[in-house]
Amino acid sequence: MSKPKPQPAAKFGKPVLLSGGNPQIPKGEGDAPVQAYLAAMPGWKQAVGRKLDKLIAATVPGVRKAVKWNSPLYGAPGQEGWFISFHCFTHYVKLTFFRGQSLSPIPPGESKSQDTRYFDIREDAEWNEAQLIAWIKQASKLPGEKM
Repeated sequence: MSKPKPQPAAKFGKPVLLSGGNPQIPKGEGDAPVQAYLAAMPGWKQAVGRKLDKLIAATVPGVRKAVKWNSPLYGAPGQEGWFISFHCFTHYVKLTFFRGQSLSPIPPGESKSQDTRYFDIREDAEWNEAQLIAWIKQASKLPGEKM
């Protein structure tokens, strides 16, 4: 697997917010497009996004990053595909575990996709960071979703 070329931060310019406040960021591989996405997240969601990015990077050293379909994606080093993503909606940030049905315990949000599960983070809700880290560790060891 060839290593993707990192994208320069200047490529990303000033993003547009789509409905629900999700940043519209050009597709790109590496940390720069993810950081552009995080910087464009509106209000309280930006702190959530930055915390998720730090947790994922700390939990999975060498994690691969990209932005596709206006969402940051994270992949395990040395593997193809993606194990986790998130996306801004009006009242929450939706965390997507592409193989979430295989996690223990299974994340609460159901999906039309048989394998995918969601975890929604709302503005004033407390979330169990230890559980989130456990899910991230588990998810990073599963086959990634190819996109």
